[in-house]
Amino acid sequence: MNSATPRLSVGMVGHAFMGAAHSQAWRTAPRFFDLPLEPTMSVLCGRDAERVAEAAGRLGWAATETDWRRLVERDDIDLVDICTPGDTHAEIAIAALGAGKHVLCEKPLANTVAEAEAMAEAAGRAATHGVRAMVGFTYRRVPAIALARRLVDEGRLGEIRHVRAQYLQDWIADPEAPLSWRLDKEKAGSGALGDIGAHLIDLTQFITADRIFEVSGQLETFVKERPLATEHAGLSGVAAEERGPVTVDDAAVFIARFAGGALGVFEATRFATGRKNGIRIEINGSLGSLAFDFEDMNVLEFYDASEPAETAGFRRILVTEPEHPYVGAWWPPGHGLGYEHGFTHQVVDLVRAIADGTDPSPTFADGLQVQRVLAAVETSSDTRSWQEIQA
Repeated sequence: MNSATPRLSVGMVGHAFMGAAHSQAWRTAPRFFDLPLEPTMSVLCGRDAERVAEAAGRLGWAATETDWRRLVERDDIDLVDICTPGDTHAEIAIAALGAGKHVLCEKPLANTVAEAEAMAEAAGRAATHGVRAMVGFTYRRVPAIALARRLVDEGRLGEIRHVRAQYLQDWIADPEAPLSWRLDKEKAGSGALGDIGAHLIDLTQFITADRIFEVSGQLETFVKERPLATEHAGLSGVAAEERGPVTVDDAAVFIARFAGGALGVFEATRFATGRKNGIRIEINGSLGSLAFDFEDMNVLEFYDASEPAETAGFRRILVTEPEHPYVGAWWPPGHGLGYEHGFTHQVVDLVRAIADGTDPSPTFADGLQVQRVLAAVETSSDTRSWQEIQA
């Protein structure tokens, strides 16, 4: 990147887990990829002045704000990156788009369909003025997933018939794990369904280039109350005598039908003991199959049904060749990528779309469609009925 490259000044709201991941991506992308705009990490926003100043120094941001409204109003900011809990997404994103700022918003897009609709409408209006918006489903940018989409696009699987998807974690399997904002419906919108199930919905629709149009689901909260985390609860940070309600789901299961006719089976849980971040997807078609597991994220399994039975079988593709999506900018073949690289690829795609004057993918409209599926699963669980998803 040279001094003549136009700059893209970034302001980010939030600096916890996602803030750190996004920060690394903004730092790294222009150093490994040839970008048409140079992202600059201008302003980090957080509510606590001391904490945000510490985070800015550690993560590489030049300045700080303690009110996202001031960040949005700044003339020196071109793009607002939203890494906050879901209950704030709509207000921040709509204000930023209205102020002429490009927006990157973490998933799920919002906590409700109504909020997501308002965000998609704001993004549509902004796009007419050249302002772009993208929702952060970063697993799309795992090279093996991008290769899976390419193989489907090339017709290598034929007619898609089955979709199987699991997202397995165990981080709250211990009933004494304390309450966090992710277990509060007002802040998070939903639990395993929205936090990790949203990824499965987006990934399977992305790989198949098809959409889910009907679902039947069941949600469960296995642990109804948990210890409250407090600042003055001793070394553990937990006041064992005080407990609060868990107001979201711990696990979600649902079956689905895709518009193209495929059947889908989905499972998202934070109670799969021993599983840390297991994203497992298998797609079966008339001409072949694909299988992926994020815990072996540099590998895609591919079965070609046209091969003779004598030698037919799932082929293990190590997705580290320069011909594979995104990989050419990184390391020699066999030197695998990690979780953080998906965020870097997200920045690359977003910056290139902004420079090209095109809508980046996934758009807020895509995020709205995922939100409608999430809402339909929740309604199905409440009513014990099939739910159709609006196109």
